[in-house]
Amino acid sequence: MNYIEALEKRYSVKKFDIEKKVAPEVLENILEAGRLSASSLGLQPYKIYVIENPEILKRLQDAFYNPSQITTCSHLIVIAAKRDIEEQYIDGYFRHISDVRNVTMQTLEGFRNSVMSFRDNIEKENLLHWNEKQAYIVLGNLMFAAALENVDSSPMEGFRQEVIAETLGLDQVKEKVTVTLALGYRAEDDPFQKMKKVRKPGDKLFKYI
Repeated sequence: MNYIEALEKRYSVKKFDIEKKVAPEVLENILEAGRLSASSLGLQPYKIYVIENPEILKRLQDAFYNPSQITTCSHLIVIAAKRDIEEQYIDGYFRHISDVRNVTMQTLEGFRNSVMSFRDNIEKENLLHWNEKQAYIVLGNLMFAAALENVDSSPMEGFRQEVIAETLGLDQVKEKVTVTLALGYRAEDDPFQKMKKVRKPGDKLFKYI
């Protein structure tokens, strides 16, 4: 399946086939696409939680305003954005660059200073917003990868983030649940799969200058 066909086929599933589970190797490919996702400054200021335990999925149902996907999905991906970017986090990031690229920390000093300057000159509320935007880049890559793997998905924002955080034991002072993505395979009786995809035509969406 080419990528246009995959995107034509995908839709936000409302009900998954509870008997069908995403195979571990397929899930790994989807998650690897998230790991390789673009991220401004390369900081990846988020954590990706992969929920596959049926008991935890059951406990998460009450967090969602429309829990039909949670009660039927194979896996639930929860992306939590960092509320801050601590100097310790930045130092760890640059040590990782040094190890992966086999360069000295001294050669990275200019880049590190730029990152610190950005961090120091943005209000904390705006920094959280910036981190959350990075999380949505990951979401797009996960959805696209899932479509290419012939796995259905449903991105969801309709939830009480504090309930998800409490259920998963997240530190709400340090991170905020930003968006979730249910994965699985569409149920035969999900009527939404029969509907034609509605998107703006190209002449309404694109303007060549």
